[in-house]
Amino acid sequence: MKNYIFILALLTTFFVQAQDKILTPHFSIDEYIVTLKMNFCQYGSIHDSMLCKPEEWQRIYRSPVVGMDNRFDIWQRDGDSLMGISIRSTTPRAISWTENFYTAMVPAKGTLTINDSVKFDYCFAEKKDAAVHIGWTYAVGAMERDLLEQIMLHYRKGRREFLIFGHSQGGALSYLCFAHFHYLQKQGKLPKDIRFKMYSSAGPKAGNIHFAYDFESYTPLTWAFNVINPEDWIPLMPFTVQTTEDMTATQPFKFIKKGLKTQKLIPRIAMSSAYKGVDRKTKKARKALKKNLGKRVGKLVRKSRPQFMEPDFHHSHNYCRAGNHIMLEPFELYYKQYPQNSSDIFVHHMIEPYLMLAEAWKEKHGGK
Repeated sequence: MKNYIFILALLTTFFVQAQDKILTPHFSIDEYIVTLKMNFCQYGSIHDSMLCKPEEWQRIYRSPVVGMDNRFDIWQRDGDSLMGISIRSTTPRAISWTENFYTAMVPAKGTLTINDSVKFDYCFAEKKDAAVHIGWTYAVGAMERDLLEQIMLHYRKGRREFLIFGHSQGGALSYLCFAHFHYLQKQGKLPKDIRFKMYSSAGPKAGNIHFAYDFESYTPLTWAFNVINPEDWIPLMPFTVQTTEDMTATQPFKFIKKGLKTQKLIPRIAMSSAYKGVDRKTKKARKALKKNLGKRVGKLVRKSRPQFMEPDFHHSHNYCRAGNHIMLEPFELYYKQYPQNSSDIFVHHMIEPYLMLAEAWKEKHGGK
């Protein structure tokens, strides 16, 4: 009898441990392809056999539309407790594009007033000078309450593992959700035994270099991936300007005036002029981006979202990519179907070309 009880306990422990290890810390092309198909389902049409609903997964919740036309779906895999959070990308509505072009940065930790009833206390990074995209911060803040309610609903049912994913704008929002959930867990506001894994697809840059440093300090390149078609221009966005103020505290440019004084007159004049020209022009470009893609776009946001209170912007506009990037290299047959010089600016960006490249990647490297 004692042996029977011991074996039963051992099997139970093994079963629990197996359930706890559904997600593993590496890139899985099979997981990525599943997330692409789920993202495709955000748009209603699933008649295409190549882009039909993923097998063994069921959509169990669709959120209301909030923010600037933002929405997410909750999926569950048959046979185990793995969950999926699919975040919608840009829609044809003008307000959705306004969200993308609202690119002024805000500090990566703070409070944002979404409307009279929603104040979003957020932390995407703890590093000093970390900053993130204001439009996408607004979107995460608008969805946060519903997202957390859904996560906790399924957590209470014993589900501990969640894939977070999105394509394009949804990819950028996946970055911020992943980072925000990490810090909620660190602060004790979300259970620490929940495991999140992120697949951003065609994701643009969500924050500056200090956000990227912070993000990579805790992911360590094994739980968060951005999958990119190198022909796609969206991952290169938003526009980026680096100035001397984006450098670390220990840097040569703060001492350049003192250093130039030790030079002879003619070299000093020439070097000083060159430095001032570069320094002024980059700061002038940053100021223009902040004005046009911050204050001016912000006025458009407040026309349709009058309760939104625009915060003070961060000085940086130095957008940088973060996390582990997986390149889906195009090939001859791909270019025949999706030519490089197409007049369609989104020819390399949509889910169909990404899925074609992903299937080819799987055939070459094997599925995992």
